[in-house]
Order: sequence, then structure tokens, then C-alpha cells
Amino acid sequence: MADPILAMLDQRSTTNLFDPQVRVEDAQISELVRVATKAPTAFNLQNWRFIAVRSEEGKQRLRSLAFGQEKVEDAAVTFIVCGVLPESSDVPVRLAPMVEAGYMPSDLVAGWMRGADGLYDGQPTRQRDEAVRSATFGASALMFAARAIGLGSAPMIGFDAEGVSRGFALKANEIPVMLVAIGGAMAENWPQKPRRAIDEVLDFV
Repeated sequence: MADPILAMLDQRSTTNLFDPQVRVEDAQISELVRVATKAPTAFNLQNWRFIAVRSEEGKQRLRSLAFGQEKVEDAAVTFIVCGVLPESSDVPVRLAPMVEAGYMPSDLVAGWMRGADGLYDGQPTRQRDEAVRSATFGASALMFAARAIGLGSAPMIGFDAEGVSRGFALKANEIPVMLVAIGGAMAENWPQKPRRAIDEVLDFV
């Protein structure tokens, strides 16, 4: 039998039609995010935030900022996945559990902090790129976690980013990278769309 993770990756498709009767409990939402935060981030900064929009009022507000897309309301929950601009001062806090557990020598922390400072200090474009990368890793893990418990998901880039920032009180250092709708998939959804041939996208050097 094929590896279940590989099978899930191979069969993934975007859900555009959600069953509005399917609900996801808050405990399940928390578990999905717990798994999503296992995704990698540079310097273990974990520079992301997930806003679970699941109330009717919240869904209506978000739908108005997502160009009226029905799936925002029909899905059980739609996440606003935010990337946070990286700060080197966060490195010691994020690494402290590793040091306390004895996995990481404490004298390495300062070097990691200097590395982060060298990459991000005074580099707004690189900071933004890192925030987007982290949020994208987290969103991808979130979608596969949903698939693993039998739910469909849809990543969405069609929304008013500035409006979402204002409407959901994002902090100045938070970027709304994408929305991810999650819920029960209707049978009418399309199967996975065809992919390009490997020789069109792979080069060996």
C-alpha cells in the first residue's frame, strides 16, 4: 500500500463547494492549528498567526472583504493566515524550550540571534518575504491537516488585504497572506486538475 502521506499529497484538490451544514468544533480548529504550527520557520521564529473566522457575523464581514465569495460563509471556518514580520529579539524566546530540554547548547542562541539580525535588520523586503514564506508553510500544513480528518480546504488570495487588516484588527507587523476555507466538501467539487509534465518543471544540474 502506498504511504498515506504521499497518497494524500497526490490526491489533494481544492474545495470550492462546501456543505454549509457541516460544523467543525473549536477543539478541532485548535488541533488543526496545532498541527499547522509544526511547519518550518526560519530560526524557529514561528512568525505567524491564525484567525479562525467561524461566527456568522465574522463570516459575513470577511465575505464582504473577499469579493463576495460564497465559500467564506459556507465553509465551517475560514482562517486568515497572517505572516508576522520577523524580529531577531524573538529568537531567544523561541529557542528557550530547546535549551531547557537539553537539545540545544545555550551558547548557540546568541549566534542564531546575530544571524537573524543580520538577515532582517533594516531589510523590509526580506522581512516581508520571510513573513509570507512562514505563513505559506503554515497554510499548507493546515490544509493537509484538514484533509487528514476528512475535511476539504480552499486557499484563497482573492481578498482586500488592507480591508482585512483593518476589519480584523491586525497588528502593524502582521500581513494577511491568504485565507484558507475549511469544511465539508460537496460531492460536486471537481477532482484534481491536471498538472504540468515533470520534464517541464524539473531540471537536473
